[in-house]
Parts: sequence; C-alpha cells; structure tokens
Amino acid sequence: MRYGFTTGSCAAAAAKAAAYMLLTGKEKHTITILTPKGIPYHAAIEEITREEFMVRCAVRKDGGDDPDITTGALVFASVTVLDAGHRTDSRIEIDGGEGVGRVTRKGLDQPVGNAAINHVPRKMIENEVEMVCRLTDYRGLLRVEISVPDGEKLAGKTFNPRLGIVGGISILGTTGIVEPMSSQALLDTIRVELNFKKEQGGRAVAVSPGNYGQTFMKKAYGYELDRSVKCSNFIGDTIDMAAEAGFTEMLLTGHIGKLIKVSGGLMNTHSREGDCRMELMAAAGIRAGISAQTAAEILDCVSTEEAIRLLEVSGKLEKAMEYIRNQICFYLNRRAAGRIRMECILYANEFGELAKSEGAEELLHKIKEAEGA
Repeated sequence: MRYGFTTGSCAAAAAKAAAYMLLTGKEKHTITILTPKGIPYHAAIEEITREEFMVRCAVRKDGGDDPDITTGALVFASVTVLDAGHRTDSRIEIDGGEGVGRVTRKGLDQPVGNAAINHVPRKMIENEVEMVCRLTDYRGLLRVEISVPDGEKLAGKTFNPRLGIVGGISILGTTGIVEPMSSQALLDTIRVELNFKKEQGGRAVAVSPGNYGQTFMKKAYGYELDRSVKCSNFIGDTIDMAAEAGFTEMLLTGHIGKLIKVSGGLMNTHSREGDCRMELMAAAGIRAGISAQTAAEILDCVSTEEAIRLLEVSGKLEKAMEYIRNQICFYLNRRAAGRIRMECILYANEFGELAKSEGAEELLHKIKEAEGA
C-alpha cells in the first residue's frame, strides 16, 4: 500500500520552496524535504505568487492509500522578509493564517492563542527554512504563515471544534508520513506477532496499544515497551486472538487516554468508535466524591492529563483511579470470558503510574523472566 504525507510535511515543503524562491529569485516547481521518519518527500509546488518581499506557494496534501478529509487540500506557505538587517543568524516566526485553527483551550500541543500547528511540524518548517537561509547566507527575520483555504470547512468534520480549536484544521504529524494499513491487515499483523510469541514458549503475553509511555515503563519497571505486542485500538480482538493462540495470561499496559475508554466497555478505542473519555473521567470522579463543579470542569477538559490534574487537586485522584482500574478489569475479563487471565497497568505521562491490578506486577515479572529481559 502507498504511504502519504502529513499536513506538517506539506507545510514544511511549501515553506522551504517559498523561502528558496524569495531568497534566490528563482522559481521552484518541485522541492524535497526529509521527513522525521527519514523518508524523503518530493513535493510538487502549485499556486506560486511572487512579490519583492514575499513568496506564497502550495503543496497538495496526498494521504496515499489511507486518505483522510484533508487529502487533496492545498496547504499554502507564505514567506515574508520582515527584517533583512545583518544579524548573527536567521530568525523565523511561524504562524497560521486562513483555514488553520487557533487554540482556545488548555491541554493541547500548543498554548492558548497559538495557531494549531503542532510542535513537530513547527520544527520541520523551521529546519527547512533555516536550511535555505544557510544556503543563501541570509541572516534576517522571516515570517512563515501557513494557510489552508478549505480548512475551516474541513475542520467541521474533525474533533477540532470539540477540542476548542477554532477557525480551521490542525497542522499535524509526528513522522511526516501517513502509513496506510487496513483494519484487517493490522489485525493480521497482531495475530502473527502473538503466534510468534507463543511459538517461543510463552504462556503469558504483554500487550500495549503502542509505545506511548515507553519512558515510564522503562523507568518504573525496567521493561522495554517495544517488546510487547502492539494492539493499536483493537483491544477486544487482541484478547480473542491471544486466547486462540493458547496464552493463559495477558498483561495490558497503557496510557489513561486510551484505556479510559475500556472502562466504559469499548473494546475498539479508535475515535471513530466513540470518544467518551471525559464522561468516563467525570463519572469516576463523581464515584470518588468530587463536587458537581469539578465534574463539570472535567467534562470541559480536552485531554485526560488535564482531567487527572483536576482530580488530583480535588484530593480524589487515587480513589477515582481505583474505580477506573476496576472497571477496566471488569470489561477485560468479560471479553476474556474465562479463557485467559487479565491484568493491567494504567499510567499517564505527567503523573506516572495511576493504578494497576493486583497481579499486574507479578505477571510482568514473569513475562520479563520468560523473555530474558
């Protein structure tokens, strides 16, 4: 299947091309950047506008074989000379224009007031434009503005309005590429990995949605999270497949942002299947004894870490996490239906371990010993 490129890659490529045309005076119809994944992106440049102190151009988003709502949209970058004075080095300002959302609530990648251009795309844009500045020996101030003319309309089909990002889409991407994989292909991959682990003689298996929380697991338990089977959003299917493969025990470790959904009985945690994170956090808080005002504040949160902070301030975090852990274990065991013993560890980036089931640590130790870790 053919991979595509993120809006962040499109923005960085357009910004590099615009900077090149502005600082060299030469027109550019293709440009190459290196994505954080290490894969080069050879982008075609469209809609070029050239002025004395500004160049604007666009790259068309291509989602590959896993297209999303932004596929086909033009991502523009305009680069403007603000100060061509002699400095020791170049300086680059990055902002969003038409169709790029603006952050209005705390808890997101960017602070309130900033354009919703996440930190990795910002760094990509900065690196690519700085490369052109070094090439041309430019040591002034440049302003880069990213815009997506169709962005406000497209944003209505995303979670941005609910998250408090107004006026357009977000410029996203951590690897710079969109790696397509059908649900069935991903399930097949999980099954292959489980079978491989079983053939190595294990009776217990560690599973996690991804490598999110790798630093925590390494520091807290000396466990390399990339040794676990990655189930992505398919928690229920993975339990079924682990039982079918012959495992008798399974340890699920994960971030609260993913596993909170399991506490409500969701066995597929993809946002398309449901996003009830704040409702479940608030419900757990109410069970723990928080006030109605705190519950309402949790419902207004845009991230689970922000909600955890409110629970901590209320003095009810431990009790709420115990309730969430119990609910997670209930639904994991209901899906397992006696075929496989289930344990779990729940954590957050800022707060570390939040809760774990009674036999989780013992099971992890058993898994590490079997793997020789």
